Amino acid sequence: MVVNRAIRDFAERFRQEPAPPRRWTRPLDRRRRVLYLSSPIGLGHARRDLAIAHELRKLRPDLQVDWLAQDPVTRLLARRGEQIHPASSFLASESGHWESECGEHDLHAFQAARRMDEILLSNFMVFSDLVRSEHYDLWVGDEAWDVDYFLHENPELKRAPYVWLTDFVGWLPMPDGGDREAALTADYNLEMIEQIGRFPRLRDRAVFVGDPGDVVPDSFGAGLPPIRNWVEQHFQFSGYISGYDPAEVADRVAIRAELGYRHDEKICLVTVGGTGAGACLLRRAMAAYPAAKRLVPGLRMVVVAGPRIDLATLPAHDGLELHGYVPNLYRHLAACDVAVVQGGLTTTMELAAAQRPFIYVPLRHHFEQNFHVRHRLDRYRAGRCVDYEDTAPDSLAQAIAAEAGRSVSYRPVENDGAVRAAALLAEVI
Repeated sequence: MVVNRAIRDFAERFRQEPAPPRRWTRPLDRRRRVLYLSSPIGLGHARRDLAIAHELRKLRPDLQVDWLAQDPVTRLLARRGEQIHPASSFLASESGHWESECGEHDLHAFQAARRMDEILLSNFMVFSDLVRSEHYDLWVGDEAWDVDYFLHENPELKRAPYVWLTDFVGWLPMPDGGDREAALTADYNLEMIEQIGRFPRLRDRAVFVGDPGDVVPDSFGAGLPPIRNWVEQHFQFSGYISGYDPAEVADRVAIRAELGYRHDEKICLVTVGGTGAGACLLRRAMAAYPAAKRLVPGLRMVVVAGPRIDLATLPAHDGLELHGYVPNLYRHLAACDVAVVQGGLTTTMELAAAQRPFIYVPLRHHFEQNFHVRHRLDRYRAGRCVDYEDTAPDSLAQAIAAEAGRSVSYRPVENDGAVRAAALLAEVI
């Protein structure tokens, strides 16, 4: 009890006392170093983090960025010539855990997160050992949940300015989870709120990748504050961050020609992002192709499985093109006539920015895709949401036919998010 009281007293002083001047010391005559942690759940985080790092180097030309990352992020970073810290090889696979929790297009994201404590703790210890032995001028964690949680539990381990990035805030219960799941998500949210309340200066910057309107209008739970109000008080907003220059896809006719898409054919692009969770949706879309082709003459379906789905496990159909990882997928998204995708934020927002019609099928029980991403897409008036139960071949074919080549007018997607985020990071180096 005495120890607990002492901890509470210290935390209260830390919260109330004025912040002392930051005097992070570093060796003389060397480059500034940033340790960047990018979430391995898909490739969207890595795409935006590379864009931020690119802009940050413009502001700090002497910057060295080391990446602490996992597959599939490391594959993308290696292709871009980035410096991956050797300690990355000691990280336990988060993507593997999430994929092991999947059913048929079903991922209970909240429950999966609850069952990965050992992975998060192990990976935090890798991070902790690294920063204890090497000096960095800035730590950046893009949804690095392990680092953020355990730093707040052990604030004395902070040795450098620290920036947290995320595109959603708040665990939300699925309706069929009942009262128990509602109570559990509220408890997780309350723990986070209390951590920030105890140590509000541990995050030197908290950056929400989006605008205030992109935050869901829900509450954190019974008796807890509205999520949007709380986020506006504790975060700064970068706007949405795309991983490319919009000028690259401005000339759609030229892009189609470069990619080998004829002007007289309709391109249906099917992709499920950088994890293995979308294999079932790929099979559903491929099964719908014969019926869709009858409805849309000249339809060509291009299927992109991504880096973690074995192409040999997917069926073959006449006229289908099947690819694994495709660099610069955003160019194909901008060139297509219709897309069938999962409910991930990056792919859907790239389609929204390119003003292309698309069908998105959120993973069942994935609260982020079903609530946070869907809220944002609704705000942009983008995409057609379809339940997985409604993706039988004939039904999905009809949806593809209805969307193929349809003229759309989504809300414009901002294109300066990486610049704004980099400026926020540069302030604390």
